[in-house]
Amino acid sequence: MPRRFHPEEELLPPASLLKRLLAMLYDGLICIAVLIVATWGYTMLAAWVVGFEDYKQMAESGQINSDPLLTSFLFVVLFLFFGYFWTRTGQTLGMQVWRVRIENPDGTSIRWPQALLRFLMGWVSWFACGLGYLWMLWDSESKSWTDRFSDSKVVRVPKEMKK
Repeated sequence: MPRRFHPEEELLPPASLLKRLLAMLYDGLICIAVLIVATWGYTMLAAWVVGFEDYKQMAESGQINSDPLLTSFLFVVLFLFFGYFWTRTGQTLGMQVWRVRIENPDGTSIRWPQALLRFLMGWVSWFACGLGYLWMLWDSESKSWTDRFSDSKVVRVPKEMKK
């Protein structure tokens, strides 16, 4: 069941592009740490399965430089990181610092399918040179492509509502 963040009749203002970008930067640093740990875990498991000596030879010869399984694993890890925070509290750690939150139009938390749509559209938005996020500057409701595609919104959380 979705969690209600505030009364439905209470509308919170949309988060600014600057706050969104700063939260993304902060979260990006956290994601680097998460990806380092996940890569280490994957590497240890792969070396154990293949054999440490064989894995070392594979690494030295460059055979594992473009491992599609590792890339897929890291993509899933990133989605689980964002999806967990978005569906539980509506805020990643970076979003908490910059007081922004993702929620449904009725003020409830988003669900996992919406989180997946946001995550995938986020990549599309960046691959389009950031146009998906800049879109909010021209949108009448200040919504980015990720907001529109997942039927959610990013709002500014007032100081008195911050936990």
